Amino acid sequence: MPTVTAVLFDYGLVLSAPPDPTAWETFKQILHADEPLFHAAYWKPRHDYDRGTLSGEAYWRKVADDLDRSLSVGELKQLIHADTILWTQPNQPMIAWAAALQRAGIKTGILSNLGDEMEAGILSRCPWLTGFSHHTFSHRLKIAKPEQAIYQHAIEGLQTPAAEILFIDDREDNIAAAHTAGMQVVQYTGHSAFLETMHEQGHDDLLNI
Repeated sequence: MPTVTAVLFDYGLVLSAPPDPTAWETFKQILHADEPLFHAAYWKPRHDYDRGTLSGEAYWRKVADDLDRSLSVGELKQLIHADTILWTQPNQPMIAWAAALQRAGIKTGILSNLGDEMEAGILSRCPWLTGFSHHTFSHRLKIAKPEQAIYQHAIEGLQTPAAEILFIDDREDNIAAAHTAGMQVVQYTGHSAFLETMHEQGHDDLLNI
């Protein structure tokens, strides 16, 4: 197996912790929706938001339309803010490891499906993201994981051969696509399982940096 000279991270549920439940409650209160109805409306157009087909404002108005609600400007701002809070709970062990890699001279990158307002919110609340060598955010490119083109963009941005990049993501389909693109891969399902998989794949040198 080639040496890993760069580590490429998904953001959500890898560098961020599970969503903040209080944010879900904020959504439901503003939109007057119960949990099943809200979740269906939230996720239905999410890929279009991540892919840049919808702006943040258009996304939330579509969610509201699906719930037969109209939004004031103030409510729209509250929803966008709550969405940022939802996805900015830190997964501190992974953030600390990424910082250790950076101090050791290992390139690090972000490859994440994010909409425009999500990118702005996350960058404002997570200043440590500036330490990564390259960011690939889907909405900027109008493509999203698991499309092959977005992996190629991240590979080129890191200026590293694909075989020397370790990609970490929580979703199996995204991991499979990265493997097709030629990268080494680890699926992140929790920190203990991640450490075990890294050990099994012979990446102890990266963990012990």
